[in-house]
Amino acid sequence: MQQTSDPHRSVPTRRISFEPTLAGLPRHFAAEGDLIRSHLTAMLSAMFPDGEDFFVRSVRHYRAEITDPALKEQVRGFIGQEATHGREHRELNERLAELGYPTARLERITRFGLGMRTRYAPPIANLALTAALEHFTATMAESLLANDELRSEFAHDGIRDLFLWHALEESEHKAVAFDVYRAVGGSERIRVWTMKGLRPGFIAWTAVHVALSLLRDPAARERGALRRSWRSFKQSKLASREMWEQLKDYDRSDFHPNDRDTSALEATWRERLFGTEGELNGLLATSAAA
Repeated sequence: MQQTSDPHRSVPTRRISFEPTLAGLPRHFAAEGDLIRSHLTAMLSAMFPDGEDFFVRSVRHYRAEITDPALKEQVRGFIGQEATHGREHRELNERLAELGYPTARLERITRFGLGMRTRYAPPIANLALTAALEHFTATMAESLLANDELRSEFAHDGIRDLFLWHALEESEHKAVAFDVYRAVGGSERIRVWTMKGLRPGFIAWTAVHVALSLLRDPAARERGALRRSWRSFKQSKLASREMWEQLKDYDRSDFHPNDRDTSALEATWRERLFGTEGELNGLLATSAAA
């Protein structure tokens, strides 16, 4: 049985640095200085570095068991991409901390929690969680790449470019952890029930930390500011029923990440960001192939 779902899929590691583009980042960097979107973006970024490290550990644990050469190569690319994501979000988190966001605190909490899980949970359970979280990131990534309105919510060029690059690579490797999970004999029961617990849990966890971050922000105490921001956020693609249903699709017994064919979308953004006239070529530290 073929262990990779797509033997022709390339998962390139791009050595890139967004540090120059984050200079002058304003306190409220979302469109129109929106409070909730700014704090949500900051809290998601705070969770990414140690989340990415957890993904790498979970997949790497089974690396020696992978015999299919194509999947082995995709795992190598997955590890390279996720390691780079973690590094770039750490850079962003340092800048956000300077602006008053509690990113350092949430990074510590995330590092401790996922470290304890790595230490005590069965490796297959950690791989199941990785595959489920990869569906979260792939779902958000597809929405960002496909939706002009959602991209417009990232008003600062540096933030938008970082998240577009991250979204492209999440789409490129969206099936890798899932394929490894299946290749090493992960059960459907663990896979599905992991997501059933993750969906409400992750959303609640994120909401709590966004609320705690907002409590530290004097701008959130201005009369009517949060109410206006909440009304606006409810119209966002991130808060849509469509996104919730796409997350629930993971529960199907015959689900696979490649059921949603995003190859054309990836090709469009790969060319736009890293093609001959790619918008982000100037940030590449090497001439890694796109």
